[in-house]
Amino acid sequence: MNKNDLVTAVAASTGLTKSDAATAVDGVFQAITAALTGGEEVRLVGFGTFAVAARAASEGRNPRTGDKIQIPASKQPKFKAGKGLKDSIQ
Repeated sequence: MNKNDLVTAVAASTGLTKSDAATAVDGVFQAITAALTGGEEVRLVGFGTFAVAARAASEGRNPRTGDKIQIPASKQPKFKAGKGLKDSIQ
């Protein structure tokens, strides 16, 4: 499922127009992104949790040359599925 499929599914399940559903989906994505950018965690009970995880600097290897390279520290978005989502898949 891509974003257009998601918008179509939201429109069908809520009775909104596709335009309104697209606005709603974009709003949800923007709200989650803004919260994560601000260092917050987004918990959607029964669905899952979005959070930011810090990755420490590390040393890697260039696969072509075998040379050692430094991988800088970074922050990565993480998603942990909630119990409701896990149970609905099984």
